[in-house]
Amino acid sequence: MYVAVKGGEAAIDAAHAQLAEARRGDPAVAELSVAQIREQLALAVARVMAEGSLLDPDLAALALKQARGDAVEAAFLLRAYRATLPRFGAAHPLDTGAMQVKRRISATFKDAPGGQILGPTFDYTHRLLDFTLAAEREATEAPQFAAPDGPPPAPPPHILGLLDAEGLIERAEDDGAVPPDLTREPLAFPACRALRLQALARGDEGFLLGLAYSSQRGFGRTHPFVGELRVGHVRVALDIPELGFAVEIGEIEVTECETVNQFAGDGETPPQFTRGYGLVFGHCERKALAMALVDRAMRFAEFGEEGGAPAQDEEFVLSHCDAIQSSGFLEHIKLPHYVDFQSELQLIRALRARKAAE
Repeated sequence: MYVAVKGGEAAIDAAHAQLAEARRGDPAVAELSVAQIREQLALAVARVMAEGSLLDPDLAALALKQARGDAVEAAFLLRAYRATLPRFGAAHPLDTGAMQVKRRISATFKDAPGGQILGPTFDYTHRLLDFTLAAEREATEAPQFAAPDGPPPAPPPHILGLLDAEGLIERAEDDGAVPPDLTREPLAFPACRALRLQALARGDEGFLLGLAYSSQRGFGRTHPFVGELRVGHVRVALDIPELGFAVEIGEIEVTECETVNQFAGDGETPPQFTRGYGLVFGHCERKALAMALVDRAMRFAEFGEEGGAPAQDEEFVLSHCDAIQSSGFLEHIKLPHYVDFQSELQLIRALRARKAAE
């Protein structure tokens, strides 16, 4: 147990004042605006939105500013705010096949329908510090991307549809069941795949990255091909009871990843490829890819594969991937635990006294 802090209001107020001063930094340096964070630290904003379970770039940027750049603390702030919001409906399932893509690649087909769209990516950079960025050039001097003229191209088809057409990959079928809502119901085991994907979608990117890497190294035997990774905007439709039909209320940016894994088949199923899936708010390629690997690793029982690896342990993964829950439980040990420690201290002293007497 721990005891509450008493009589420390002045000290806590002073700590808050110091936090505000540390957050601002040197007053001689211009203060970061929320708009600057939203536009220029977009990947950090996307991570906070994904782990905070709330897609709002402005609020995510504000949370990052308030948290001094701590992504976990910012996601905590965003999720706490989300809990105060009323819920007025549920959107239709997103149609990622109609996505207006800004990036779309495949490691399986070179000449896939719709082509490879590299988009904004670090994949082909040399990972060398660019000191020209420190010069803080004006936007007019920065390299500009010239978008092609004309209407936007038609949404490219999903690449895994090529394998599906030949019956070479497991069918992705909708059973029509309403998925459970992790934000309103506690996590329970065993968890269906829809519930697992929800937990992974808002899980900590670093934790999922480590699990995905472990499965590639043999702890789960998941070393797939990237069938398709796409980033872009999809429309969101919501049923309006007063109207009696669905209305498109806007569009959101998401990252979707489908992996292709081998499966030797069994007595009923011929050899075919299987799928791993990841879908994340914003531009979060590493997260979506890691999510797809861990999703496939946890499906080992469906295919009669050998289990036992950390990434395959549903309860281990889902109970520990949430950075908000993990950080809350971890950081609570910074609070006063005087009673607990004194009892432990007395026990150790008694044991040492007994040992000395012997």
